[in-house]
Amino acid sequence: MLVQLQIRNLVLIENLVLELRGGFNVLTGETGAGKSMIIDALSLVLGGRARADLVRAGAREAEVEALFEIPAGSRVLAKLEAAGIPFDATGGSGVALVIRRVLQADGGEASSKAAGGGSLRTRAYLNGRLGTAAQLAELAPDLCDIASQHESVSLTDPTTHVEYLDAFGKLDALRDTLAEEVDALASVVKSLEAVRESERGRAEREDFVAFQLRELDELGPEPGEETLLEQERARLRHAERLTQATSAAAERLYEGEGAICDELGRLAADVDSAASLDGSLAPLARQIESARSELSDAARALARYAEGVDLNPQRLSEIEDRLFRLQKLLRKYGPTTSELLVHRDSLRHELESLEGSTVRAAELERDRDQRLGKVGARARTLSQRRRQAAEKLADAVGRELAQLGMGRARVVVEVAPTAPNGVVDTSLQIDGARLTRTGIDRVEFLIAPNKGEEPRPMRRIASGGELSRALLALKRVLAEKGPAGLYVFDEVDAGVGGAIAEVIGRSIADVARHRQVLCITHLPQIAALADGHHVVGKSEVRGRTLTTVRPLSEKERIEEVARMIGGVKVGDAARRAAEEMLAGRK
Repeated sequence: MLVQLQIRNLVLIENLVLELRGGFNVLTGETGAGKSMIIDALSLVLGGRARADLVRAGAREAEVEALFEIPAGSRVLAKLEAAGIPFDATGGSGVALVIRRVLQADGGEASSKAAGGGSLRTRAYLNGRLGTAAQLAELAPDLCDIASQHESVSLTDPTTHVEYLDAFGKLDALRDTLAEEVDALASVVKSLEAVRESERGRAEREDFVAFQLRELDELGPEPGEETLLEQERARLRHAERLTQATSAAAERLYEGEGAICDELGRLAADVDSAASLDGSLAPLARQIESARSELSDAARALARYAEGVDLNPQRLSEIEDRLFRLQKLLRKYGPTTSELLVHRDSLRHELESLEGSTVRAAELERDRDQRLGKVGARARTLSQRRRQAAEKLADAVGRELAQLGMGRARVVVEVAPTAPNGVVDTSLQIDGARLTRTGIDRVEFLIAPNKGEEPRPMRRIASGGELSRALLALKRVLAEKGPAGLYVFDEVDAGVGGAIAEVIGRSIADVARHRQVLCITHLPQIAALADGHHVVGKSEVRGRTLTTVRPLSEKERIEEVARMIGGVKVGDAARRAAEEMLAGRK
């Protein structure tokens, strides 16, 4: 429900706060006082089109802020959560949602912009987070339904009619089950299309993958092999030099005349002999002996290396050939042998997948056909039940219209097959109709307001009063079914009076038992039935015209209803009639 609406600098409104209660709320006031501006403001926070001429002359920007209380489990909360919009509990069972829309005149004096319909920048906020007008429009059907000569947020939109019909016929559960099955079928069809797409280029791709795999399998690379091969190639290329260097070092250290190790041995013996005279020299003798021992080991290792160097041109040729082939693959798939092995495994999996694509396609086709049969049966059942419910809904709305002074109106709830829309894949069609998550039906409410006329879509009804009463009839029949928390009626009383006006008022009051209602009216019979009454007025302050709104006390309501009965001069008779009307609502 709408708890509060605050408007600043919008046309004739400088600063206005409208607080509504649950149930039936009315706005009354003289013609031209600015009641329609309040509906314009509400439309803005519901994502309606902003215009530069809405900004009050002399102001830089206009702002509308609405506080809604959203019940737990509402679709609004799911949409907010999906969009990442924060929300907090209001303290009861509901959640607070604050929507703010700012209209900013772009450059120059706002007054000239407004007068000329100049450029405009707008911003939208949801619970303090920057949003878009499109997000507001997406939330609108679940927050508010405005019925007036100019617009209706929900019931004149044929895309919502299937939900209203299903709610009336208690078909929601069947439709939700169908939606889940359609999602599963669509997933299978998508997978099948992917397999078919891959099948179109499968032979060419299979040859290409097999060629790459053969390249890798024929070479058979090992992890880190490129480093080991490069090291071995370096040894083979410089084998003679390595042999000479290591054998000469071994001879100089150990084997040749005057070898370093022999000299160190003699030095160690001399120092050890001197240690018998001075014991402090013993550690030095041991150090020299240790160095001699280590150099002896190094000499033997060098000798073994020199003997093991392979002067093998054939082996060098083999290594260079393998390195050439390996480096070629590394440039294509590398840069390391580890990545070559990962790529080889990936190719093997892809080749297996390509070889099994025909089998997979056959499996998916069988799965699709099975699901299609099940979905088709459920969609046909849902369609049949919708047609049965459509007749009952049309009769119920027709009866309501008769009570609202439109006894000659004829209502048709049209249930027709959805158009294929160029769908090629017949797996998404049932009996020639396009299959969607809601089934195979297109539902639209049609009405012929007068006898002899052909039924037309509700959005094309020319008369604002007829449209509002048609929507009122629908809303009364579907009072517990519609998604919106607030219903707004504007011009619902156009062209009626007397007994019909009271019937309309009681119909609105009946709707208000299930939904919050805001009604703009000029008829006392309707205003007297409201739970809350606000009057919209117009005054001049400092040479500027201002629109104001204020709630009425019970005593003030008597005066306002009396004014609506008697006109400018309110007499005792009008006051007595007003008192009787207000007493009759209880």
